Amino acid sequence: MTPETEAGSPAAAARAEVYRAARQDKPWGYEQIFAAVDGKYVGKIIHVTAGHSLSLQYHRDKEETMSMLSGEAMLQYGPVDGELTELRFAPGDAIHLPAGVVHRVTAITDIVFAEASTAPPGWRDDVVRLQDAYGRSGTSAP
Repeated sequence: MTPETEAGSPAAAARAEVYRAARQDKPWGYEQIFAAVDGKYVGKIIHVTAGHSLSLQYHRDKEETMSMLSGEAMLQYGPVDGELTELRFAPGDAIHLPAGVVHRVTAITDIVFAEASTAPPGWRDDVVRLQDAYGRSGTSAP
């Protein structure tokens, strides 16, 4: 490293940015997008109210990894047009979902989980909703 690129140097600080995590309200709770670097990665903290579910969905290009931080949920996942595996998802549990894997999270209690994903072009609209309790099936609406 040169002095100009060392962590903590004025050059490195000039590229750093402090900002407020964007909150996106959803019918099941809300998410905070704390990192969104197009073409690289996305980081979210997702809050789901007990009894609510995210869509049964998959992504064409985006890969996700989820890690439960608090609460308990039922997690369904599997192939498109195939049988889904269902299991309890609790704090400390994590799952990697490659593109094309169908999945849904249903909160048993209020839950909070972290989600890290890839950010290919169009990642914000890369959702295929197969079922949705909030009238969003077939859309990429928030």
